[in-house]
Amino acid sequence: IKAPIYVVELAAQRMRGWEPEGEPFQRMLNHGIEIPPEASRVNGYTREILERDGEAPHAVYAAFADYAGDRPLVAYNLSYDLDSVLLPEWARLGLDAISRPGFCALRLAQRLLDPVPAGNHKLQTLRQFYRLPARGAHTALGDVETVVDLLQNVLRPLAEARGLNTREALTTFTQAPWYPSRIAFGKHKGRAFREALTDPDLQAWLQWLASSSNSRSAQMGRWYLEQLAALDEEPEHEPPIIAISSGQGTGPALAHYRNPERERLQQVIAAARERLADLTAEYTQEHQAVEVVRASLFERLRTHYERRDHLRLKIEYRRRYLDTLLTEGEEEAETVRPEYEQARDETEREYEEAAAEAAENKDLSDEERQELKTLWRKLVRLYHPDRFAHDPEQQDTYERLMQSVNQARDQGDIERMREIANDPTGFLQRQGWGSLDFSDEAELAKLRQLYDSLQARILSLLEELSDLRESHDYELYRLSTERPDFLDEIALQMSDEIEAEIADLETEAKALAEEIEQLTGAPDPFDRATDRA
Repeated sequence: IKAPIYVVELAAQRMRGWEPEGEPFQRMLNHGIEIPPEASRVNGYTREILERDGEAPHAVYAAFADYAGDRPLVAYNLSYDLDSVLLPEWARLGLDAISRPGFCALRLAQRLLDPVPAGNHKLQTLRQFYRLPARGAHTALGDVETVVDLLQNVLRPLAEARGLNTREALTTFTQAPWYPSRIAFGKHKGRAFREALTDPDLQAWLQWLASSSNSRSAQMGRWYLEQLAALDEEPEHEPPIIAISSGQGTGPALAHYRNPERERLQQVIAAARERLADLTAEYTQEHQAVEVVRASLFERLRTHYERRDHLRLKIEYRRRYLDTLLTEGEEEAETVRPEYEQARDETEREYEEAAAEAAENKDLSDEERQELKTLWRKLVRLYHPDRFAHDPEQQDTYERLMQSVNQARDQGDIERMREIANDPTGFLQRQGWGSLDFSDEAELAKLRQLYDSLQARILSLLEELSDLRESHDYELYRLSTERPDFLDEIALQMSDEIEAEIADLETEAKALAEEIEQLTGAPDPFDRATDRA
C-alpha cells in the first residue's frame, strides 16, 4: 500500500481568461502528523506551525470547493497534483472530487517554449530566467502566483500567436501527442528532428525508432516522422529572436535566437551580459550571506566539533590497532601509532584552515553589500572575458582581471573592488598584465558562439541559485534574518546534540583503550603524553 501524500498547504487563484479574478485562496492543513525534516526545510512548515495555524482537512476542502465552484483546475504538473495527491487524499478522507481537470500549465510551457531556452521547465528556473517577480518558492501560494505570472507574461503572447484563445483550445493543445523538437536521448541527443530532412542517418534512426517493439518508443518515432511529412522539402526558416521581459530589471530576459542579423545578435549579447551580471551578483550576495552564517556557527561550535572528531579518530585507530594486534602481533600494531599522529596533525591543520576561512567571511553592512554588488555588476559588464572569445591574448588579460574582481567579491574586499573599478588600466599595469582593448570585430559565427556561451552560463547559474536556495544552509540563513537570536538557539541545540554524541564516543573509546591494556599489559599507546588532544 502506497503511503499517503498529505497536503499541508492548499492555494489557488480564480482566473478570468488570462487575468486573476479576486483574492487568492490559501489555507494550511493540520493532519496531526509529524513533518519530515527534509520536507520542513523545503516548505518551511513544522508540526508546531501547522498545529498553531492549520485547520482540519475537511474544513479546508469544503472552503476550497466553495472557492473553486465549477471552474476547471489548472496546475503546473496537473497529473501529479490532481491524480497523485488531491484525488487520493479526497478519497482517503471520504470526500467527493472537487471541480474537474482543466489543462496542465507545465505541458503548455513545454510546447510553447520548445526548445526550452531556460534549459529545463522547472517553475523556479523559468521564473528566474524570465525575470518574473520573486514569490514564496516551494510554498503553495508562491507557486500559484508564479504560475499566474508565467501565464500572463510569457505563455499568453505565445499562445495567442498560435490562435489558442480559449480554454478549450488550450486543453486540446496540451493533451495532443507531442515530443520535444530536439531529440532527448540516444546518439542524436540534442539535435532538432527537422534535420532528418537533410540527414539520412537521422532519418534512418527515426524510422528505426518508429519500428521499435516498445510501444512508447514506436509512438514517438511515428510522431516525428508524421511531423517531417507535414513539412516542405526545404527546412523552414527559423524565426528571429524572441525576447520577453516582465518589466523587472534593466534588460530583457532572453529566450532563443534563430539565425539573427549581426546588429540584433549584438543587442541580445549585451542583454545576456546584463542578465549574467545580475544573476551572478544575486548569487554572490546570497552565497556570501550563507557562508557568513556557516562561519558564525562554526565559530560557536568549533571546540565541540574538534572534540568529537578527535574521539572519532581515536576510535578508528584503536580499532585498527586491535585488528592488527590480533592478526599480526605487537610490532605490526605499533606501526598504527605514527599513522594516527599523522592523521591527527592533518585534522588539526584542517581546522586551522577552516577557522582562517571563516574569519574571512565577514558580515558586511547593508550599504557595503549594495556597494559590492554595484561595483561587481559594473566590472563584469565591462570586462567579462567573453568579450574577447575571438582574441586569446586579450581574453587572457580579461580573465586575470576578472579573477581579481571575483576574489575581491568573494572576500568582501570593497577597497580592492574600488581600486579596480576606479582605474582598471592602472590596476592591470601594476600587475604587469598589459592593457585592455575595447574593439569588437568578431564575425557573426563567433557572436553566435559567444551568445550560446553566455546563455549556457546563465542557465548554469540559475541551477546553482536554485540549489543554493533549496539547501539546509540557506534555510538557516533565512531563519537567522527573521530571528536575530536564531543562531544562538540553533548553536545551543547543535552543541547539545554533539555533546550527546561525544558522550557515546567517550564510552566506546574507553572500552577500546581498556581492551588494548588487557591484551598488551601496557597503557593504551594512543593516550601517551605526546598526544596533545
